[in-house]
Order: sequence, then C-alpha cells, then structure tokens
Amino acid sequence: MAKRVSVDGWLFTVTLILVFVGLVMVFSASAIMAKEKFGSGYYFLWKQLGWAVAGMAAMVAGMKIDYKYYKESAVVFSVLGGTTLLLILALLLDRSHNTHRWIHVGGFSLQPAELAKPALILFLAFFLEGRTKEMKDWRRTLLPAIVPTMVFLVLIVLQPDLGTAIACAAITVCIMYVAGLDMRYIGYAFVGSLLPLYFLIFHVAFRKARILAFLNPYSDPQGSGFHIIQSLIAVSTGGITGLGLMEGKQKLFYLPEPHTDFIFSVTAEELGLIGALLVVALFGTFLWRGIRTALKTQDLFGRFLVVGITSMVVVQAFINISVVLGMMPTKGIPLPFVSYGGSSLFITLACVGVLLNVSKQAD
Repeated sequence: MAKRVSVDGWLFTVTLILVFVGLVMVFSASAIMAKEKFGSGYYFLWKQLGWAVAGMAAMVAGMKIDYKYYKESAVVFSVLGGTTLLLILALLLDRSHNTHRWIHVGGFSLQPAELAKPALILFLAFFLEGRTKEMKDWRRTLLPAIVPTMVFLVLIVLQPDLGTAIACAAITVCIMYVAGLDMRYIGYAFVGSLLPLYFLIFHVAFRKARILAFLNPYSDPQGSGFHIIQSLIAVSTGGITGLGLMEGKQKLFYLPEPHTDFIFSVTAEELGLIGALLVVALFGTFLWRGIRTALKTQDLFGRFLVVGITSMVVVQAFINISVVLGMMPTKGIPLPFVSYGGSSLFITLACVGVLLNVSKQAD
C-alpha cells in the first residue's frame, strides 16, 4: 500500500485551534494583572505569541524531518543525558518561587521537567522497539527501561514537582502497555508506588493541605481551599454561554495564576459550558487521531513515539481540567497549548511536529 504524502489534517488543525484559543485566553486572563504589574496588558500575550511562533517553526521542522533519524543511539542518549544534566543543574541553582524548576539565563527561562517527557518517550520508543517479545524479562527489558524513568522521577520530585513526575510515570505506563507489558506488572508497579506516594503527600505539609482541601475545600476557604473554591465559582458562573470574552470576574486577583494552571476556569467562566466542551472536544479529537495514527503505523519505533506524544498531551489535559473541576487535588500541570508558559508550548509543538511526521509515513 502506498504511503500517504500529507500529514494528518485533523491533528494539524486541532493543534492550530488550541494554540489560537490559548493566545486569546492568555490575553483575557492576564491583561489586567499584566497592566497592574508590568504597565502593559499585552505583556504575557506578546511573550506567549513569541513562543507560539517559535513552536510553530519547530513543529513545521519536525513535520519535515524523518522521525527515523531520532532512532540513532547517539541522538537518544544525547537527549537523555542532556536532560538529566539539566534536571540536576536546576536543583543546584537558586530557588525560584520556592522551587528548583527553572533555569534562568538572562531573560530566558527553561523548565527542564518539560524536556523530561519527550526524552523519556524517545528513549522508551528506541529501547522497546526490539524487545516487545521480551516484556516479561526483568533483566534485559523491564529494569533497563525503568531505571531512566525512575531517575527522572526522583529528580523531578526533588524540585519539587510531584504532578509532572506523575505525568511522566503515566506516559511511561502507556508506552510500556502498548509495547506488550502485562497488566499485572502495571498493577504491581501501582501497589509499589503507594508507600512512596503516602510519604510524599502526607509527610509534606503543603501537599497534605492540598489533599485535605480537595476532600473539603470549605474547611479552610481562605487558606488551602481557596484555589479550588475560586475555580469552581468561575466554572459555575459561566453557565451555558459564559459571561463573554474579557468579562470574567474571578481572574481579577481571585483565581491564582489564572493564565497558567487555572486558565480552563477562565475559559469556562467567559465562554461557558459550550466553550469548555469545545476545548475538551479538541483534546478528544487529538486523542482520536493519535490513536488512529498509532494503529496505522507498522513501525514500532514510530508507534511508540505516537503513543508517548499523544499520552503526554492528553494526560496533562486530563489532569489540568480535573483539578479545575475539583476532581483532583491541585497540581501545577499546565493545559497543553493553552496555558501560558514558553517551555511547555514550544516543546509540545515540537513533539506534535514529530507526531505529524509519523502520521505522514503511516501505512
């Protein structure tokens, strides 16, 4: 059968729409705050637009570069080693916002944890391609696959950023499951993670407060429950059609970080249930086309890349929207393509370029 010569139009279009929605909502969510802090309501919009343009260029480049180029061991281990060094470097640098998540160079900021996700995807796709029939072999397959993941998880948790660590773990599980890992091994891994998660959550004050706030936010409405309550107020106020673009009230110094972690709250308040469901439908379409591409791709390396990139986008979207709706404890996970954040937007768009290249070559 002849290979397709064009990329997946659905994936490409959905990505463009999500980026456009993100630019509009970043401006709406941040304009007043930006005017107050920086003297210009366009401060965050211009920065996000710059990253969007750079990310689009990276996406187009990724569409044109044969994804099989990334199968070279020199490329894989250079990316893996470089990302590890950046994660370590972030821990050694001074704190920013009480965390070690960013590397600042002049006016440029990089969040190494964002690189960890595609680095893991690339390594696992490379390593598991020839081992799908040996997924029960602990010595030759499971342990070598898990070690880099565990190193990244530990380094990310130390930042501290448990939410991104959980996202990385979920991406790893998705790839390994598609590679043929038996569900019982996934169950063993889940049970084994319960004790570390217990200590990471209930023996760390701010995480314990988030869990308690998630269970009953009104027990401390001005403290740990404030974020969830304000988010739910924003979502419920929007109704069916919303208050109108730029007309939201919760972003006026009520919602914490309305242009980043809680941008979906602003979307629901201003565009209503219709706008919120449209965003969810766009991510649903992204998932559908990603699964379709994975099923049509005969090359296992390409299939694992597709599964990893698709799960990276969809898992983060699921976590972010669940937090906004009070279905999960608060985590610092951005909404892909939509939330303000240069590292996340650029890297995600670059990864989508690789996904589109695989779709172009799928049988």
